[in-house]
Amino acid sequence: MSGEQKHPYHLVEPSPWPALGAMAALTMAIGGVLFMHEHAYGVYAMLFGLFMVIVTMFYWWRDVVREAEYQGHHTPIVQIGMRYGMMLFITSEVMFFVAFFWAFFDRALFPVGGIWPPEGIHTFDPLDLPLINTMILLLSGCSVTWAHHALLHDNRRDFMTGLLSPLALGLYLRRCRLMNITMRISPLPMVFILLFSLWRRAFMGSM
Repeated sequence: MSGEQKHPYHLVEPSPWPALGAMAALTMAIGGVLFMHEHAYGVYAMLFGLFMVIVTMFYWWRDVVREAEYQGHHTPIVQIGMRYGMMLFITSEVMFFVAFFWAFFDRALFPVGGIWPPEGIHTFDPLDLPLINTMILLLSGCSVTWAHHALLHDNRRDFMTGLLSPLALGLYLRRCRLMNITMRISPLPMVFILLFSLWRRAFMGSM
């Protein structure tokens, strides 16, 4: 047959989800900015964008599962490419952490004006909110690992429990994150905010 595929690679069919996901994320970001500036419809734009992001994630992952489980597109060659992609993703995360920790220690070891922390910054107890955030992140990683091993052993019940647990922890982590917004914007808290965003990105990528 002339239309028969003669190679082991997966040529992805056109999909609306990348463009729709990008527009949804942009809508959510703009809505978040308007909400933080107390515009009337900012919260509605943010929630609509969040809803569209969730819908896009659901249908995009549905398509990926169909391609892998039912259509047989994820050949061994394709799986190797996915492993390489995950390795590059982890490498990019490491580089981001190196860059931002570099920025933090550059400010701490060579402070502007010779003062660290900067004037007007009140340090908080590391055994309070920072410890809670760290414990939530560690528990999230343990839950995802639990879900992974349950999936390997075809234990669907523990898989769902282990997968839903980090989602609940993520919501609580978001609440803790909002508590940190009260810090005055300056180089010190901005580094912490960026690092936290990368932690969240790494966690979602691990899922």
